[in-house]
Amino acid sequence: MVDWAVARNTMKRLHEYCKSLSTPLAFPAFGEGGELLLIITYTMESLNSILLTRLTRFNLSELTELYKRAGSATAVIEHKRDIREILPEASTHLIQALKDIDSLREWAEQELEYDRLHNIEPICMNDERYPQRLKECPDAPILLYYLGNADLNNRHVINIIGTRHCTTYGQDIIRSFVRELKALCPDVLILSGLAYGVDIHAHRAALENGFETVGVLAHGLDDIYPRGHRDTALKMVKQGGLLTEYTTHTQPVARNFVQRNRIVAGCADATILIESAAKGGGLITCSIARSYGREVFAFPGAVYSDYSEGCNNLIRDNGAALITSATDFVKAMGWDDDIKLEQAQQRGIERTLFPDLSSEEEAIVRVLAKNNDLQINLLSIQANIPISRLTGILFTLEMKGVIRAMAGGCYHLLA
Repeated sequence: MVDWAVARNTMKRLHEYCKSLSTPLAFPAFGEGGELLLIITYTMESLNSILLTRLTRFNLSELTELYKRAGSATAVIEHKRDIREILPEASTHLIQALKDIDSLREWAEQELEYDRLHNIEPICMNDERYPQRLKECPDAPILLYYLGNADLNNRHVINIIGTRHCTTYGQDIIRSFVRELKALCPDVLILSGLAYGVDIHAHRAALENGFETVGVLAHGLDDIYPRGHRDTALKMVKQGGLLTEYTTHTQPVARNFVQRNRIVAGCADATILIESAAKGGGLITCSIARSYGREVFAFPGAVYSDYSEGCNNLIRDNGAALITSATDFVKAMGWDDDIKLEQAQQRGIERTLFPDLSSEEEAIVRVLAKNNDLQINLLSIQANIPISRLTGILFTLEMKGVIRAMAGGCYHLLA
């Protein structure tokens, strides 16, 4: 006999869960049959999708194809005894795994409850909030966990990736690119992986310039790795988000970083490689992006720079288009017409980067823009400013975040 008091309490919890989503479900007033059915259907689909994620370790593409043919995780579970009616080529391993899947139901219920308590959204593949660009990919995850407020189906989405050993040159490129992009195409969603190096600099530049930015993680949303990026991650939840295919208690092991790269590539219109050694995760992401038919771009670097070798090789082998600015990128993507670009340039992108500069400060910026990392004596000569006055001006520019003092009395212009 059904305990209706327990059932009603369960329905109330489900009702609260659905309302807690960033995109609340619309349904009739509580107590009507339509609402009850909708809540149960939505929750069961999330629960069954969580169950199926336990099967992804041995053949992700096979499971994704099964899900797409069935139309939902619930349909897959309902046909677990006759799965070859949906997918005739289903492997014996998959068939056996599905038969034993009910043993994991308690674990899946605990996972769903954790999500509810921590405002994490499980987004199933058949949900309209699921990244539609990613859905096109043959090995897309059937379920994503999301904590944030950015639209994953934003009109323009890019990823910015590269080495974990980002040099000063790479950091300058990121700052310059993101600032210029804000002037040219301010509605872009910027993805990266929250890792050391290029990733974290890309996220921080995005936040500073008012872009929404999403970090694709290689572990569950119950933790942040690296721990030192926690403060940035918390800001991203309010101005972007955190996204993963992994359940709670999943550790950030090496294979997860490689696997999450397909999400970074698949969610975006274009991949932008800032710096990379001859081998690295950034190159793997570029390769995945090309296999998905997405655009790939790379910034060139010095011939003998270890962390530009991967970019240079990729450009040489026609694996990426060469860009040197956001203007190059926007033109290549066709995201703006020439008139708008010219208008942005006429307004002066450079002046947007360095506001409120005096004429002498502007003279120093122009000199360093042509020949960066100049020693103070050469800077004095080329800017035609006596050293006695130049020292004070350089200090002011440092306070404004325009330049940085380097070893040997040299000054570096920040992008």
